[in-house]
Amino acid sequence: MIPTVITLPRTTEDEIGPRRPGAIYQNVDGRFEVLALITDPREAAQQLRRDGARWAVIVRDTLRPDGIPFAVGSVWTTSDYLLREGAPAYVPAA
Repeated sequence: MIPTVITLPRTTEDEIGPRRPGAIYQNVDGRFEVLALITDPREAAQQLRRDGARWAVIVRDTLRPDGIPFAVGSVWTTSDYLLREGAPAYVPAA
């Protein structure tokens, strides 16, 4: 019998990973500072120009002198690593 590989659905939180505003992460494409996290699906779809987008991250590549902000919708993977944490996802009430 051949074992079956089951792929569990990823949650939005898992897909975004630790990319919160202020975070800096790096991968093979560059080193990116997170400027904004968009979790409204309609706004994310507009930013990414994809109907099925559920979220988007606005980043700028800190290794490029022009550093023009742009939107990304790629999921967090093992090839991404965090260099600096960003702001917490929420602030507890006093």
